[in-house]
Amino acid sequence: MGVLNVTPDSFSDGGHWFDTSAALKHGVNLAAEGADLVDVGGESTRPGASRVDEQEEMRRVVPVVRGLVAEGVLVSVDTMRASVAEQAIDAGAVLVNDVSGGLADPAMIPVVAAGGVPFVVMHWRGFSHDMNTRAVYGDVVGEVVAELRARVDAVVGAGVPRERLVIDPGLGFAKEARHDLGLVAALGDVRALGRPVLVAGSRKRFLGQVLAGPDGTPPPAHERDAATAALSAIAAHQGAWAVRVHDVRASADAVRVAREVAAAGGRA
Repeated sequence: MGVLNVTPDSFSDGGHWFDTSAALKHGVNLAAEGADLVDVGGESTRPGASRVDEQEEMRRVVPVVRGLVAEGVLVSVDTMRASVAEQAIDAGAVLVNDVSGGLADPAMIPVVAAGGVPFVVMHWRGFSHDMNTRAVYGDVVGEVVAELRARVDAVVGAGVPRERLVIDPGLGFAKEARHDLGLVAALGDVRALGRPVLVAGSRKRFLGQVLAGPDGTPPPAHERDAATAALSAIAAHQGAWAVRVHDVRASADAVRVAREVAAAGGRA
């Protein structure tokens, strides 16, 4: 899953693809580099980010979805708003990736149910402006799995078939670096919920902390792509359904190697 942020303020590439024509070109390039899905989002969810106006989000996202679909690209939409999801589905989006798992907008689940598309349920404890204060866990793996299970059950109960759900442990959302690393190490526990798992850790803070220099300063986001590719290989080895990344080619190569190693083990 290739990341296409149509925003001026995303943490790693805000403003690069804010223009619709630039976004379309980049989305086509992501697909050419190996993205099976291009995930189009018009609202930054970085820690501390303020929400964008609904109409502005719609203006950013829908023309890009429509244009990429016209180019033959499979598109998912990254949004917490039912209205944006509905318009994106009408424009040809084949999956809704809601980082709130439907909690931010009560109308989201009925829209997804009516649209007949897969839905990503991410572990989420609140909006970006204060999510860092919610990163309190006694047992991060057990609590995230339990909260995801409860949310999946709620979404199914509200009308979305279980077989259409993908789950995401929510790396970087209301989590410190040690929480993120612990969840990556325990992806098998997340997979035990019985749904495909999306891993979205590309360029995030916990990778920056792993790569920090002697003075504790992390490298800038765009210098974390090698670490992201390593994360992609680990996720693939643990059976993730997809990885969501900014630099598609490196992670696509990493996933291919992980698959071949796994296959070779089965043949040995």
